[in-house]
Amino acid sequence: MLQSKNTFRHESLQDNKSIQDILKAITKGIGKGKLVFSDDNDSFEIHPEGLLQLKVTASEDESRHRLDLRISWQPKERVLEEKNLKVE
Repeated sequence: MLQSKNTFRHESLQDNKSIQDILKAITKGIGKGKLVFSDDNDSFEIHPEGLLQLKVTASEDESRHRLDLRISWQPKERVLEEKNLKVE
């Protein structure tokens, strides 16, 4: 059964210390296997488990600097079983 895609999105201006605190909370949540995101409008809970895929992208131009972090994973039941490949 396909589940609907649940999403949480938040955008705001933060200072360096606030960003650092948010990143620390994210790393702590990943370690515990549970992340809860919330703001005044919404709350969203996810459970990172197994192997996580990490993608880091950094860019710079004259007017903008950008750092993107993406962490993704698949639920255990959707991860393909590791099978040995035989070629003869």
